[in-house]
Amino acid sequence: MNPSPPADNMLVQPNDPNLPVHIAVIMDGNGRWAKNRNYNRIEGHRKGIDAVRETVKECRRLGIRFITLYAFSIENWNRPAEEVAALMGILKDYIGKELPDLIKNGIKLRVIGNTDMISPDIMQEISIAIEKTRDLKDMELIIALSYSSRDEILRAISKLTEDVLKGALDPQKLSESAFNSYLDTKGIPDPDLLIRTSGEMRISNFLLWQMAYTEIYVTKKLWPDFSKEELHIAIQDYIGRERRFGLTGDQIKDNNGSNKIT
Repeated sequence: MNPSPPADNMLVQPNDPNLPVHIAVIMDGNGRWAKNRNYNRIEGHRKGIDAVRETVKECRRLGIRFITLYAFSIENWNRPAEEVAALMGILKDYIGKELPDLIKNGIKLRVIGNTDMISPDIMQEISIAIEKTRDLKDMELIIALSYSSRDEILRAISKLTEDVLKGALDPQKLSESAFNSYLDTKGIPDPDLLIRTSGEMRISNFLLWQMAYTEIYVTKKLWPDFSKEELHIAIQDYIGRERRFGLTGDQIKDNNGSNKIT
């Protein structure tokens, strides 16, 4: 567990060369936040949208290039129908309301996951936003929706197998980069930092392939209480770590002391 030192001593500056390029977030704790206040769980999800808005805005200001938010897992379809319907409605409203700001701030929207499971009306809203932001380059907001990393990997293997059978891919020449091209995250760098709220110490079937060397930061804050100050604390914690990627500490120092391997 990572402690939360005073935010005023831990603020990071925009465009710091040591900032993570890609931050992934498991937004956990909406239900518990609501329960602690004797609210309906759905109110927790609505409040969580405020944290999404603030986090995306601050990442954009700092110069973070990619942020992936774990919004809805395949397993979440098993929740009560009322809660699922409310979550989908909240998502649809968020996409519609935030689209002008996404465009204004140069933020490209992308969705990963098994979108075949999402209703056509919601996919239409998402598709419109994706199309209208597809050429924007200042930041990329990736929403993991109806997502499961195991499902993603199985779908990638299925597509890969089809190409092998068609003769479009030589299995003897399969590489990590080739496999990456079959994943939902094609063209997106692996996360440098994973932030998980609510204190749970697991990654919940999220970006299993992509997070082989991701730094993990866990806070006890529930997602609706996650603020830009807590974001700064997580990033500062990341900056202070030595990322080795299987190398030794001396080898890292020989690489100019950077926490990124070039």
